[in-house]
Amino acid sequence: MSKITVSFFLVFLCLTVAETFCQTTSLQRSLPLATDSPSSVGMSPERLGRIDAMFKQALEENTIPGAVALIARNGKIVFHESYGQANESGKPLEKDAIFRIASQTKAITSTAVMMLWEEGKFQLDDPISKYIPEFKNPEVLVNFRYADTSYTSRPADKEITIRHLLTHTSGLGYGVIDGDERMKMLYHKAGTTDLFTTENVTIKEVVMKLAELPLHHDPGTKFTYSMGLDVLGYFIEIISGMSFEEFLNQRLFRPLGMEDTGFYLPQSKSDRLVAIQHKVNGEWEDYPNTFYDVNYPITGAASFFSGGAGLSSTAEDYATFLQMYLNGGELNGKRFLSRTTIASMMADQTLDLYGGADQHYGLAFGVLTERGQAKGGLGSPGTFVWGGYFNTQYFADPQENIIGILMKQTQGPTGDQTAWKFKQMVGAAVDD
Repeated sequence: MSKITVSFFLVFLCLTVAETFCQTTSLQRSLPLATDSPSSVGMSPERLGRIDAMFKQALEENTIPGAVALIARNGKIVFHESYGQANESGKPLEKDAIFRIASQTKAITSTAVMMLWEEGKFQLDDPISKYIPEFKNPEVLVNFRYADTSYTSRPADKEITIRHLLTHTSGLGYGVIDGDERMKMLYHKAGTTDLFTTENVTIKEVVMKLAELPLHHDPGTKFTYSMGLDVLGYFIEIISGMSFEEFLNQRLFRPLGMEDTGFYLPQSKSDRLVAIQHKVNGEWEDYPNTFYDVNYPITGAASFFSGGAGLSSTAEDYATFLQMYLNGGELNGKRFLSRTTIASMMADQTLDLYGGADQHYGLAFGVLTERGQAKGGLGSPGTFVWGGYFNTQYFADPQENIIGILMKQTQGPTGDQTAWKFKQMVGAAVDD
């Protein structure tokens, strides 16, 4: 079969059988992440050595049980090290360890939303009720009775839009981790699932419960960290016609080569999952089950695809995802987003509702401002950042073309100072 015939067949297959399975090609053709020497990309080996010493000192001081850190510049990994233990039994932590990334899932969900937006499937200011009718005519909480959780509400002054859900301005809450005790009680009574679960629950079931609950406030009037990205996970299922898990696998993870990222781990990878640890009388112990099951994502029904907190990943996989952004939406000749779309995603979407002068909020990313750069140690203006519930963090600096990933799995007070030190010391290692 000739190359022309094969190309025609592939295009025909994309258009007629499974449009959403196919990526567009790009003229850029940037290479996948590869390991190289620090000096090859203008990073100081000696100053990166300080970062290594910093992590070793944190282990000696017992402020962390373990960590995996990765630094990349210009598409080259120049620092990728593991430290400490993966669980209370002292299993050594490896560089390819898998971590629950919790809220770092949000950036991936936002990416999936914007990939469909680029296809003209919807507008960002469409009301979500256009696609999920149960959200029509939202109500705002007014009065609440603690004795029996009864409440009164009023009609919201506008509909919730897709943009509101992306920017945590919808008025939805976050259940167990919500800052409002009334919302915690209402979400608990409704039986919502906030992070992830091993039970036989679907994202649609959770979203239907959210649609019945009152809002914190009128949409678009405040920034309230919420389950909006979970709603958008179900929205993606509606728009794409496939499960959210399969959409991410087909459209993002497989094309990017993110082989160790997903909602649930196969048995063959379960031994690479890092235990969540906490300090008990000065010793690190594996965390017990609380409102979430620590056996996620290796056991259970494997049916809940949380767009806000459900994914697990490795340092290198997440760095690959961020490198695609630093490349303007492309990696290895595959175009995932246009650079013009990324510019919109990183623009200030919430104005004075979030972040103050140092950082604004885009579409599921915190973005550093010039005022934030002036504080020192945070990166260049435009650096985008976020983290996860179990102390995973990332940042990507478009001006310096630097990525920093720091993966841990801890809960509770530990005295850990590695997060700010890592970020500050990465910037200080630039040597060109």
